[in-house]
Amino acid sequence: MQSIQTWVGIDVSAKTLSACRWRADVYAEKEFDNDSRGHRELVRWVGKHARICMEATGVYHLGIAMALDSASNEVMVVNPRVAKDFARAMSTRSKTDEVDARTLLEFVRRMDFQPWQRPSVAVLELRELARRVTELVKSATAEKNRLHARGISRLSATVVADVKANVAQLKKRVARIERAAFDVIVADADLREQYRILIGVPGIARRTAILLLGELAVLDRTMTERQLVAYAGLDPRVFESGTSVLKPVRISKVGNSRLRAILYMNALSAVRHDHGARAFFHRLVARGKKRKQALVAVMRKLLHGIWIVLRRRVDFNTAVLFASALAKAECPHSAIAAEQPELSQDHPKDRSEAEELRQQLDAGSAEASRRPRKEKAA
Repeated sequence: MQSIQTWVGIDVSAKTLSACRWRADVYAEKEFDNDSRGHRELVRWVGKHARICMEATGVYHLGIAMALDSASNEVMVVNPRVAKDFARAMSTRSKTDEVDARTLLEFVRRMDFQPWQRPSVAVLELRELARRVTELVKSATAEKNRLHARGISRLSATVVADVKANVAQLKKRVARIERAAFDVIVADADLREQYRILIGVPGIARRTAILLLGELAVLDRTMTERQLVAYAGLDPRVFESGTSVLKPVRISKVGNSRLRAILYMNALSAVRHDHGARAFFHRLVARGKKRKQALVAVMRKLLHGIWIVLRRRVDFNTAVLFASALAKAECPHSAIAAEQPELSQDHPKDRSEAEELRQQLDAGSAEASRRPRKEKAA
């Protein structure tokens, strides 16, 4: 195995790459353009068999990470929050690109090295298409809201017609990008198998499977469920200091917000339509959890199950994932079944199932917050 003689920290921005190199007890710093020419210069400056650390910065770090990986180097991509906390631990006072690069250099020298796994071209293409679908759907939603407002005011028929045309155009573009994403999945055997598994998960249909696969396929398959939960920002965040500061435990939200948004809608649908998820949800509510806390627990549970079946390439089985909750619900003395909504319940006109359940969650959270808390046992 080649011994490591060079360590490098790279601060990545949209236009520049600020690099700090340590070799033979000598520091060197240099800035490069974040383009193909700058990547080639940086690869020559770094050399081979180096260990390199950079932050995950959306799409801006991907190009240089792949270039360095192709040049027989070891690359580690860290969460920006982790790098920030490390800088605080080092009592770093200034905030410049050069300081950040040196901080990342010290991080890769001192901390356990976790190699970055290079995603395939098909996976990267799928992620870009999936994220574009999300962007277009958000734009279409915003235009629909404007259409509703303009339709009520009725001040300009021309504007209303233009907004309607834009909504129709956005729908066509969403459908076109979705078809392109589906073609990428069909052409790749591994993505096709993962897509088939995701379609079998309660609450996941074609578009959601594409969006989820776009976010999960790029991840290292050696990640544990706990690491994945932290990556999604669903891990608990405890905030306490001494005896006077003790805030309620909430999710950290330090992670992939796109993945959280997808899982939120999946959990809403699963609680409504899947018997196991619904039993698990109401079991937590019966134990005193707020409804939104229970919904987050469903999100986390679904993420665990999805990750396990994708790694093992087995079909998703909701009866196994929610086995404990289902056993509890089948007990004749259980109060869980009485709180579960009927699947055949009709919905008011122009009102979606997600909107109805979201209103129930909000109302349930307010009611639960007014309940007196149980005293802890001495």
